[in-house]
Amino acid sequence: MLSYRHAFHAGNHADVLKHLVLIQCLDYLTRKDTPLRYIDTHAGAGMYSLTAPQAQKTGEASEGVARLQAQPGTHPLVKQYLGLIKQANEGAAGNLYPGSPWIASQCLRAQDKLVLTELHSKDHEALEALFRRQKPVKVARQNGLERLISELPAPERRAFVLIDPSYEVKAEYEEVATAVKLAMKRMSTAVIAVWFPVVQRERVRKLERQLTGLAEMQVFELGIAPDSREHGMTASGLMVLNPPWGLDTVMEEVMPDLMTALQVPSDGFFRIRRHPVKGTPGKGAVGRG
Repeated sequence: MLSYRHAFHAGNHADVLKHLVLIQCLDYLTRKDTPLRYIDTHAGAGMYSLTAPQAQKTGEASEGVARLQAQPGTHPLVKQYLGLIKQANEGAAGNLYPGSPWIASQCLRAQDKLVLTELHSKDHEALEALFRRQKPVKVARQNGLERLISELPAPERRAFVLIDPSYEVKAEYEEVATAVKLAMKRMSTAVIAVWFPVVQRERVRKLERQLTGLAEMQVFELGIAPDSREHGMTASGLMVLNPPWGLDTVMEEVMPDLMTALQVPSDGFFRIRRHPVKGTPGKGAVGRG
């Protein structure tokens, strides 16, 4: 949706969870010497100022990354995440929060390639400026789901895909499900992480059902409030197909501490669910920090 600007939401609790999962996935995938193709279908601007009017208007980062910075704990994944944010601010004026494309660019290596797509004209312009003259990075103003299909199978024979739409239009849920199914047909070994907001629970349940059975899948969700029919996002998470080994174990370690650091209210929760291949009933847990 061309009206959506992530600058209003940068650094919120959804970004914290999404970027922790992203870093852990790329950390594992880059342990092999063979190159990797990173595909980001809704890349945004790539870098955001938390002192800009958009971020100040919502103040969401103050209840997200700022709280984690104040109470970081000791887990290596959290330390790596906060270290990347510090790196993004070296020599910068103001308070910057890096988006997924920039975080991925720092986790990847010279032999890896980044394919970033963004439709919004201003965000595309900012993204292109951020990665100008970086050869392993291709920035396109294009429908990200269409670009995803054209990029697979990846020449590198290994791919990580982040699908992170706004879901402002209801049809996006079906579009994402269709794109993931096509992507898996073209490259069944691709690691695909699908971000989702919980605004209406049934839409998330349907998306999870549609993706279950395409490959092994793990679901990670953080809820700052119980499900509600009122307007607004109460939780968010990622569905990761072909998850890297040990991802669920690491997130089981991180999630309780994350709940505490983010000061999630007593009626908040986290969810980790594992779906084996071919739609076998999944196993999982819901917990409190």
